[in-house]
Amino acid sequence: MKDEIINKSRRGHLRAGAGLQPFAELTPEQVLEAAEVAGLAPDGRLLALNSYENRVYRLGTAGGFRVLKFYRPGRWSDAQILEEHAFAVELVEAELPVAAPLEVEGQTLIRQSGFRFAAFECLAGREPELDAPGARELLGRTLARIHQVGARARFARRPAIDPDRYGSQAQRTVRASTLLPEALTDQYLRLSDQLLERIERVYEEVGSVHTIRVHGDCHLGNLLWAEQGPRFVDLDDCAMAPRIQDLWMLLSGEPPEQQAQWAELMTGYEQFASLDYHELRLIEPLRALRMLHHAAWVCERWADPAFPRAFPWFAEPRHWEGYLRDLAEQLGAIDEPPLLAR
Repeated sequence: MKDEIINKSRRGHLRAGAGLQPFAELTPEQVLEAAEVAGLAPDGRLLALNSYENRVYRLGTAGGFRVLKFYRPGRWSDAQILEEHAFAVELVEAELPVAAPLEVEGQTLIRQSGFRFAAFECLAGREPELDAPGARELLGRTLARIHQVGARARFARRPAIDPDRYGSQAQRTVRASTLLPEALTDQYLRLSDQLLERIERVYEEVGSVHTIRVHGDCHLGNLLWAEQGPRFVDLDDCAMAPRIQDLWMLLSGEPPEQQAQWAELMTGYEQFASLDYHELRLIEPLRALRMLHHAAWVCERWADPAFPRAFPWFAEPRHWEGYLRDLAEQLGAIDEPPLLAR
């Protein structure tokens, strides 16, 4: 088993994408074999969980359920994955409710049959009900504590959420994709260019913003709710970004609803951390970057059969027509004053 475990000191880091098999070759039998190699003692119960970027399974073992996460070949280097793991472990050591990888003979990243995977404790919880009394305040307190740990150090290998990676690079990916209808290419380029120009201008106006290690994909789908409160899962997109990146994604609804939600979040958040309120100006630019990045993400993954099944409308011209309308609407939103007040 030792030979199957990635040892950072002896073997170095795998080159991203080198000799790795596609997910099409990841069978249930291979998943169970990988769990056996890792010493998890699988009992045969295996359930594929909802995940597009990676492949995630709930595994029955003699010691209870575990979650196995098989990383998409070529996306992250070993060093980047290990930074994710170290951050999760650091948060758990600070007594925060985060899913952290389990160690197997001193390592958290395991290699089997060309795949890389990690095992996690299976956290129990239900879908968040944030309208319950005190729920958003508790969520704000917990997220503030996560951010305080995130501010202790910086990622050395993981990327930043910024206008280049989420904006310019995303634009190039969509432009090169065959999914974007030729008849809409010029309109897409014009709108995305305008968005990128507005985003850059806002970043310049806001000036220097302190970035920390954040969850990076802090939407309700990555939250579970237990009796004690929220539990955060899936740090796969953790990155360097301003604190507001994790906060704006927890808001929804009409402006008055978002303002009320924000007030509740901040009541909890400010008990443990402070927010630079200049970051509020970045909410709509960050939303625009996410819109650009999401389209590029699907285009880039289209060869994976899971994506056409999950997003069948993405290849239809009417989807892109609606998407361009959304970009135009977002262009206007960037120029509006920040919705939220201190």
